[in-house]
Amino acid sequence: MGERIGIFGGTFDPPHLGHLILASEARAQLQLSRLLWVLTSVPPHKLGAPISPVEDRLAMLNLAIAGDHAFEVSRVDMQRPGPHFTVDTLRLLGRDYRGATLVLLLGGDSLRDLGTWHEPSKLVAECGEIGVMRRPNSSFDLTELDRQIPGIAAKVRFVDAPLLEIASHEIRRRVREGLPFRYYVPTGVYEYIIRKGLYTK
Repeated sequence: MGERIGIFGGTFDPPHLGHLILASEARAQLQLSRLLWVLTSVPPHKLGAPISPVEDRLAMLNLAIAGDHAFEVSRVDMQRPGPHFTVDTLRLLGRDYRGATLVLLLGGDSLRDLGTWHEPSKLVAECGEIGVMRRPNSSFDLTELDRQIPGIAAKVRFVDAPLLEIASHEIRRRVREGLPFRYYVPTGVYEYIIRKGLYTK
């Protein structure tokens, strides 16, 4: 039996405790051998939006996952020009990890919107499973989704995650406004933000 590898993509600007808890729950509930944090340097849905330099986000991500042997940073999207579409990322990772089952990790909102993503049918074909972070009391119409993207329902696996109202944009706002944010992020990330003066403008 090959490895089961979780694919957790994002801008991680900054990575926070909510990211870590969701990743940990996904790894346990989906029985993943390891989890790749795919840092997106040019996200297609944020073109033109202000975003921190990829070097800073990479440094913070490495600090955030330090010490967990099951977590790794993937540079697959950093080694090619953007914008970076998930279908292309999965195709490249599939070549790098032949024989492994790639489990794409998504939030519930992303699952609902998957039909609007770039080449959604090919995206579904490229991964073995889709792990969906399900918030308490959320529901999904998989029948309708399978009508839009045939075959997706059979690949969806739900991950029950605690309700955490932590978001990167909220952390950036708190930093900008001088509000406390110390306990929203790992210690190393907090110290890095302070040292580099990130998000103050």
